[in-house]
Amino acid sequence: MSTHAVFVYGTLRIGGSNHFRMDGAKLIGRGTVRGKIYLIDENPEFLFPALKLDNVGRVLGEVYRVSEAQLIELDAFEGISEHYEEPYEYRRVMAGLELETGEHVNAWVWEWNSCLDGAKPLPQGDWLLYEPNPS
Repeated sequence: MSTHAVFVYGTLRIGGSNHFRMDGAKLIGRGTVRGKIYLIDENPEFLFPALKLDNVGRVLGEVYRVSEAQLIELDAFEGISEHYEEPYEYRRVMAGLELETGEHVNAWVWEWNSCLDGAKPLPQGDWLLYEPNPS
């Protein structure tokens, strides 16, 4: 069975409101990716994070090993499927990460692929400090 490493930095993290979507995934560890995280608040009742990869900041998250089927489910959760119009708000890209152990790994990450006008940068790089409805 084919598996994939994924990096989650927002609501899918342990303590996040959508962490239940990671059921069945194997936690590899906590780590960081180079980038910046933003708060998207198009609807005050529906706030969510957006990651933009860059060489300046650091964003905290978790790396998991998921099945091919779960990767497809996560894509759909992130709005990447035939049920949504292109261009998608997110795009899945391979990124280099650093685990807490100092090990460097590559993993899929969902990067924001839309406009950041009005988005609030989260300078600490940790979504769980901001998520309004953690589980």
